[in-house]
Amino acid sequence: MTQPAQRWVAVLGRRDTPTDGVEDYCTFLGRALAEQGTQLDLARVEWFDRGWIPALWSLWRASEAWRGNWVLVQYTGLGWSRRGFPVGVLAAIALLRRRGCRCAIVFHEFARQGGRGRAIGRLRGSCQQWVIGKLYASAAKCVFTVPLERVRWLPQEHGKAAFIPIGANIPERRERTRATETSARKTVIVFGVTADARAAGEVEEIAGAMREASKSLPALRLVVIGRGAMEARKRIEAALAGSGVEIAVRGVLPAEEVANEFARADALLFVRGPVTLQRGSALAAVACGVPIVGYRSEESGGPLDEAGIEWSQQGDREGLVRALVRVLSDPAHWTDLRERSLRAQREYFSWSRIAERFAGGLTE
Repeated sequence: MTQPAQRWVAVLGRRDTPTDGVEDYCTFLGRALAEQGTQLDLARVEWFDRGWIPALWSLWRASEAWRGNWVLVQYTGLGWSRRGFPVGVLAAIALLRRRGCRCAIVFHEFARQGGRGRAIGRLRGSCQQWVIGKLYASAAKCVFTVPLERVRWLPQEHGKAAFIPIGANIPERRERTRATETSARKTVIVFGVTADARAAGEVEEIAGAMREASKSLPALRLVVIGRGAMEARKRIEAALAGSGVEIAVRGVLPAEEVANEFARADALLFVRGPVTLQRGSALAAVACGVPIVGYRSEESGGPLDEAGIEWSQQGDREGLVRALVRVLSDPAHWTDLRERSLRAQREYFSWSRIAERFAGGLTE
C-alpha cells in the first residue's frame, strides 16, 4: 500500500451535538487531502468530559509522535470553553509547540462572539478577542474562512495568514433528481432553524415568504431539515395551515440524505441572518447547484458574489418574496443561477480545491 507523502493532525476541542460542523469539516478536508498524498488524522482534546488536566496530559502523550508535522488547531470559542472563555486552547497550543509541532490555527471564528450588551457578554467577548490575538501570534500559519480584508485586527504585515473558504459538509450533487425536472410542484428547502428565542421570528419569515409566494405559485412544497427543524415543526405547520403549501419536516439527516434532499429542491430559502461564507448550510446549496434566496449584508460577498444567489437586503421581506417568486417562476434565470453556483463550487468551494490551497499554504 502506498504510504502518504506527509501526515498532518487536526486538533479539535469539545464535540458539538447533535451534529459537529467542525468535525465534519475536518473529515471532508481529510478525504480531499488523502487524494493529494496527505493523511489528516483527527485528535480531540476531551476537556469537557475528562477535565483539563487529564485532557492536556493525553494531548502531551499523543503529540510526541507529531514532532515536525503540521498540527491544525480548530478554533471556535465554545469548542474550548463551556461559557465562551476559551483560554484553554492557549495551553493546548503551548504544549504542541513545546513538542516541536508546526502549529496552524484554523479560525472558524475570527472575532469575538460574546456580545456587547450585558457585562458578562462584554467580558466574554474581550476574552475571546484576547485569545484570538494570542493564537495568531503563536502560530506558524493562520487560516481564515473569510477574506483577509474582513479581519480588521490583522497586522499590516500578515504573511502567515491565508484565506481558505469552507466547503459544504455534504457530498456534491451535480445531477438533478429526474422527477424534480418534470414536476409542476416547486420545492423550497430550509436547512436549519435556530433553536432558541429566535425560532419564532425565523418561522414567521419562512411561513410569510411561502404564503406570499404561493399566491403566484400555487403548487409549492416546503422541506425543512437540519438542526432545530423538529423543534420548530408545530410552529411551521400552524403558520402555514390553510395555505396549500405541502410541508415535510425531516430534522437532522445523514450527509448523503441531506444531499439527496438538495438534489430534489428548486431553491434554498435562507433567513437565519445574511448569507455569508461561514454559513455551511448555504454552501450546501452551492455544492448541489441549488439557487439561494437570502439576505445580504456587509459580511456577504467574496466568492459568494459568483454563486447563484438572489439577494435581498436584510429585513426586506417583500424583496425576499419577490426574489423567491422570480427564482421559481423564471426557468432561464433559475438555470443561470444554477450554473453560476456549480462554477463557484468548482473554483472555490470544492474540497479538492480547498485541499490544494491548504497544501500550497502549508509549505516548507
